[in-house]
Amino acid sequence: MDATARRRTWLIVLALAFAAEWTLLAIHPRHRQDWALENALVVVVVGALAAGRPRLSPMAWGLLFVFGSLHLVGAHYTYAEVPYDRLARALTGHTLNAVAGLSRNGYDRFVHFAFGLLLFLPLAEMLQRAAAPRGLWRYALPAALLFALSALFEIFEWWAAALFGGDLGTAYLGTQGDVWDAQKDMLAVLIGALLAAAITAVRRRRRATAGAPRRTA
Repeated sequence: MDATARRRTWLIVLALAFAAEWTLLAIHPRHRQDWALENALVVVVVGALAAGRPRLSPMAWGLLFVFGSLHLVGAHYTYAEVPYDRLARALTGHTLNAVAGLSRNGYDRFVHFAFGLLLFLPLAEMLQRAAAPRGLWRYALPAALLFALSALFEIFEWWAAALFGGDLGTAYLGTQGDVWDAQKDMLAVLIGALLAAAITAVRRRRRATAGAPRRTA
């Protein structure tokens, strides 16, 4: 099987797995209206990827799948009510919040961090084919765009919460009473993106070093 066939097979596997996850998590979500609102973004993103058909590495597609899966879980329970602590207690006898010293549900913040960490490589590969940034811009531009996208999403959340109001607006906004929630979410995205940039830079340097001809005495 050549590289093109392997890539196509990998995409089919990811697509089927994502469709299965979406179907299972569409059954009895905690807040049906919030689930529908969260999944509107899924439809837009999946539609854009299907229409644009970006040529991404298998790893980049895998990272997109992982982030999409995290989002589906948040949409099913609502981001402020994902029961990760209940699962952690059942498995270990301890809660993650107690270990990490958190006083609120941290799933929303974790997914914002994952947005920067997991989507850096796919976005960097898209930019490399569209604009081919060089030098430091190969790392700074994807991180800056992810930070900008996080800011746009916070604005969208505000508009949606103001438009729908009530329980739906509260569930979708998911601030959990923190007046600085939007700013902290954006910082989490930036930290994730900068960490991904550092990892990408190290991987590229190692590949370049491994591929460089050895000097002979």
